[in-house]
Parts: sequence; C-alpha cells; structure tokens
Amino acid sequence: MIRMKNKILFLLFTFYFSVNMNAQCAMCRAVLESEGSQSTAEGINDGIMFLMAVPYILVGTIGFFIYRKYNKPQKSESTDETL
Repeated sequence: MIRMKNKILFLLFTFYFSVNMNAQCAMCRAVLESEGSQSTAEGINDGIMFLMAVPYILVGTIGFFIYRKYNKPQKSESTDETL
C-alpha cells in the first residue's frame, strides 16, 4: 500500500514540474519572443513537449503489455480431469 502511494506521489510531482518546463532551443525562443506573441511561443513549447513525451509513453505502454503477458499466473489444466 505504501509503495502505491509513493508511486502516485512521484507521478504527481513529475507531472507538476513537467508542466512548467520550457523545451525551446535558444534560437526558437529568440525568434518567437521578438515577434511579441506569447501565445505562439507557448503553443510551440507545448508541441515540443508533446513530441518529447510520445516516445516514452509508447515504450512504457509496450513494456507494460510485455510484462503483463509474461507474468500471468499459470492456470491449472486439470479442472475436469478428476470426474
């Protein structure tokens, strides 16, 4: 139970701090800030963060399904053999 709470807290803190991150390179930031439109800069930043997160989500999902496939409990085949 404690491990599950620790995992949930870790995920919440990770999500909280990753929302406020800026992933723009220096050149992109300079060009977008010189235009004066802050919404465009935020949109570009959100797109970059999305593109950075997608591979990790895909690999994590595939890894979860592989883990679940190989760690299933074995079912007994002798359910009706004793009749």
